[in-house]
Amino acid sequence: MEAMEAMEATEATLAKPWLKNYPPGVPHEVDLSQYRSLSQLLEESLRRHADRPFSVCMDRWMSYRELDACSAALGAWLQAQGLEPGARVAIMLPNVPQFAVAMAGILRAGYTCVNVNPLYTARELAHQLSDSGATAIVILENFAYTLAKVLDQTAVRHVVLASMGDLLGFWYGRWITFAVRHLARLVPPYRLVLSGGRKLTPFNRAIAQGRQMPLRDSQQSLDSIAFLQYTGGTTGLSKGAVLTHRNVVAAILQAEAWFKPALARAGEASRINTIAALPLYHIFALTLCLLAIRGGSHLTLIPNPRDVGKFIAVLRRRPFHLLPGVNTLFNALLQHPQFRAVDFSQLCVSQAGGMAASEGTARQWHKATGCPMVEGWGMSETCAIGTNNPVTASSFSGTIGLPLPGIDLAIKDDEGRTLPQGEAGEICIRGPNVMAGYYKQPAETARAFTDDGFMRTGDIGVMDDEGYTRIIDRKKDMILVSGFNVFPNELENVVSLCPGVLECAAIGIPDSVQGEAIKLFVVKRDPLLTEDDVARYCRDKLTGYKQPKYIEFRDELPKSNVGKILRRELRHGS
Repeated sequence: MEAMEAMEATEATLAKPWLKNYPPGVPHEVDLSQYRSLSQLLEESLRRHADRPFSVCMDRWMSYRELDACSAALGAWLQAQGLEPGARVAIMLPNVPQFAVAMAGILRAGYTCVNVNPLYTARELAHQLSDSGATAIVILENFAYTLAKVLDQTAVRHVVLASMGDLLGFWYGRWITFAVRHLARLVPPYRLVLSGGRKLTPFNRAIAQGRQMPLRDSQQSLDSIAFLQYTGGTTGLSKGAVLTHRNVVAAILQAEAWFKPALARAGEASRINTIAALPLYHIFALTLCLLAIRGGSHLTLIPNPRDVGKFIAVLRRRPFHLLPGVNTLFNALLQHPQFRAVDFSQLCVSQAGGMAASEGTARQWHKATGCPMVEGWGMSETCAIGTNNPVTASSFSGTIGLPLPGIDLAIKDDEGRTLPQGEAGEICIRGPNVMAGYYKQPAETARAFTDDGFMRTGDIGVMDDEGYTRIIDRKKDMILVSGFNVFPNELENVVSLCPGVLECAAIGIPDSVQGEAIKLFVVKRDPLLTEDDVARYCRDKLTGYKQPKYIEFRDELPKSNVGKILRRELRHGS
């Protein structure tokens, strides 16, 4: 029997070379059978950790007991409004305590969360609400003016209106709301027309009314829909990735298994402080929020990470252990004069994702903090889980790491054939965390999957003999110069190491001779940096056809609300 098990283990390692490089204690699979739904996971975790702190925002703490009570009340209130089972409820909130209450309440009531970017334009909001069929929305009053423009174009019947100070204590909360409304003037005027039986209810009133109501069992299963997570829509209208309870539970358990070796160094789970600066409506931060709930650790909520000075002031207040971010966030912190005053002695994981991490930023971060940047890769369609470098790594690898427990990764050609290791092709992923499909788009869903059940990601990569994968680039961002493929990520990674460069981005523009020419956009760190300096560096580091034909300096590069550099906007303006 032992010999047979050893043989099976050897065969698995040959088929999945990454398994041999797992840190000690990380399992090859995760057990989903322990939960019948994500709602059960939430309820058990909230009650098990009742006496622990869950979050701190603007120096006001919320316990797991409070999160349990408030989310149960909101869920009961939603049920009392007569929403049908599985109804879609939108959440349009920044990183404030109301987000977790709304998310947990919606799920526990048996409904589907539709996460909405609070900075959406009216057009973007109208599309997402209409496409999802949302019949209720929980929204911060700061963004109500956008909703007012499109409400009558949607199926929304219930608007739960939150204020910034809700859940921050009676007197302090009222002061914060007053300051946001009247001193900072961050609530633009709006008028919500409540025609057709629509109702408007203040967030705290919904909670108060819900406390007097029972929360009925939702009868959800692992196959029920938990989230409609909309993609960025870089190639047109955004699509809703259908994430089931099974998908999300798998992602939580996969992340827990992977991060455990590093977070164990922090000791008791209740001590672990995760910095939630990335927006919780984004799948990266959302999954880490759910991971914190599962483990009973706490979050430091950063409502506005763009105010880097205030962000750093929060970092200085108490030790922190897990700092997730995108490359631009790490870069912004590094450039701030107060950054060196932060105590990084307790930092266990600097988790990079959401976009390619540059070697230049990674080197500076490691030097400044003593904690290496660990890069991972995932998508909205995979609950942010896919691959990650071992959290026990002592240096930046420049790869996206290894597939997490229970995940298969394959490099395939356009016909869906798996390519040998070392050959470039499309990264395809299969696992329990991968979406069920795109909401009400069967044709798009069919195009997204191969015949053997792998999801096509649109990323081009190469896997080595050890199971580590390196992303070359996105298919659509590839530049074709005189018949040669040029990948912007490679150029940007090289140029990021050029002395005097803060940030950069490369795109292809039409060229009558070469088909496409490379245009490089650069943000200076050194004001004395010249085009000749950059061009000379590129000549030294890049082969001829990879060198930029045009170099343009910018004060800043266009970015999404998550911090991704938007190459499409650079292309549009060139």
